[in-house]
Amino acid sequence: MSIVHEEQSKDIVLVKVEVLREFAKSCFQNIGVHPDHASIAADVLVESDLRGIESHGVVRLKDHYIDRISNGGTNPKPKIRILHEAPSTALMDGDAGMGLVVGYRAMELAIQKASVTGAGFVSVTNSRHFGIAGYYPTMAIAHDMIGIAMTNASPLVAPTFGNVPMLGTNPISVAAPVEDGPPFILDMATSVVSAGKLETAIRNGEEIPEGWAMDLNGSSTTDPKVARTSRRFLPLGSYSDNSNYKGYGLGIVVDILCGVLSGIGASPGLGKNFGHFFGALRIDGFRPENEFKHMMTKMAKD
Repeated sequence: MSIVHEEQSKDIVLVKVEVLREFAKSCFQNIGVHPDHASIAADVLVESDLRGIESHGVVRLKDHYIDRISNGGTNPKPKIRILHEAPSTALMDGDAGMGLVVGYRAMELAIQKASVTGAGFVSVTNSRHFGIAGYYPTMAIAHDMIGIAMTNASPLVAPTFGNVPMLGTNPISVAAPVEDGPPFILDMATSVVSAGKLETAIRNGEEIPEGWAMDLNGSSTTDPKVARTSRRFLPLGSYSDNSNYKGYGLGIVVDILCGVLSGIGASPGLGKNFGHFFGALRIDGFRPENEFKHMMTKMAKD
C-alpha cells in the first residue's frame, strides 16, 4: 500500500555522472566552499548515488549541506587541525566543517599513519554529517589496507525496552581488498534502518515496514512521516525478542569511539556536532598482502 503525500514528485531527471558531480561542486563553490573541498564533497555525494544509496546522495545536497552552510550551522571554510597525536593515532578538530570533507581528511591521515606504523586510527570532534560511511574505508583499499569508519549522531534510536531515543543511527563501515572482483564493503546503520530510508519513503509516497520505527506513543508505525516526526527508530534486531540489544550495544560502541574518545560527547548530548572514527590497517603488517587478497577472493567465491 502507498501513502501519497503532496510533496511527492513525479519528475525524474537523468544526467551524466560528470555533469552531476560538476553541478554539486559548483553549488558548494557558489556558497563559499574552497574548490578542493567542493570537489571532495561532490564526489562523496555522487559516489553514494552510484552505489545505489540514493538516500544519502545528491538528493541531500540542499537540505543537509547548502542550507546548513547558509544558516551558519556548518563552516564552509573550516581550519581542520590535529589537536593531539601519537605515531599511530590522532584527534582531529573538524572546525564545524562538512563531514564530507573532514571525514576525507581524517581517513587520509589514518592511511598515512598506517603506511608508517602498520595501523592508523583517527578520532574526530566538532564535525558535521559525513554522508555514507562506506566512502571512507574504501579509500584504504587502494593502499592495500583494510579501512574502518563510523560516526555518531543526534538521538533517533530507542534503547532496548525503551521508547525515548538515546542513540543516533551510528553507522559502521569496513572495507577490505580482494585479489579479483569487487572489494568487500560493509556499510550499515546500527539501527534497523538509516534515517535516509524514511526520507526516500516519504518522497516515493511509500509505507515503511513494521519494525523500523515507533510513533510518539511507542507503538509500531508504517507511516514514514509519523516515524520522522517521532524520532523513535528501533535498534538493529527491531524488537527485544529478536535480540535488538545487539544493535543497541553496537550503537554504544560507536558512541564510545566517536563521541567519548573524541570528546564531542555521546548521542544524547549531541545537536548538530558529530564525532567520527577512522581506521586503516596495513595488511602486510600482518601477512603478505597477496595471500590475504587471494584468501578474500576464495572466501567470496566459496
